[in-house]
Amino acid sequence: MPAPTRFPDAKTVDHTPLEDIQGLTVGCFLTSVGLTFLTHLGFLTGQTAGLALLIAYPNGWSFGLVFFLINIPFYALAYMRLGREFTLKSVACVTAVSVMSEILPQVIMFDRLDPLIGTLVFGVSVGLGLLACFRHKGSLGGVGVIGLLVQDQTGFKAGYVQLLVDAAIFAVALFMFPSSVVAYSLLGAVVLNGVIAFNHRRDRYIAS
Repeated sequence: MPAPTRFPDAKTVDHTPLEDIQGLTVGCFLTSVGLTFLTHLGFLTGQTAGLALLIAYPNGWSFGLVFFLINIPFYALAYMRLGREFTLKSVACVTAVSVMSEILPQVIMFDRLDPLIGTLVFGVSVGLGLLACFRHKGSLGGVGVIGLLVQDQTGFKAGYVQLLVDAAIFAVALFMFPSSVVAYSLLGAVVLNGVIAFNHRRDRYIAS
């Protein structure tokens, strides 16, 4: 007998404001920790953070500031298509990650960080962080917003949308960075998007 795919007798419940705050805070913290590993290694990633790094690295600019600014145009799209609550939570998440990604490298330091381990920590940590944000109706803006829109409208998973965008970003990176940097960075993006693709399933959620 096939296993049921839904819970017909379960009642959806809203998260309380406190639950949202803790969930989004944990998500932003995990994401910032992962980015600290990534930027220490000088690697890249995809999505909006990847665009920010492509701009920040060559110019010596602050990643946090560039990440914050590059997300601004996406807020209007989020507001029109995903609503006020989602947009406000996304603005809060982007702001928190922008600030924490500047603070954490001052307190997390490495004598030695293996590139493979650092890449895997980045992918898993940021993947879980994004899931926490999605779970509490937030995001880190940019490509994440587009991915969620596509998934809601077509069923095509948000993680796969982001993976396609990542491919374009890494194609550009090949002309700017050594191939070893791009290879490790691509592995991190695959791990990150795999975590999202396998776990971001709204039909498995009980709370709304």
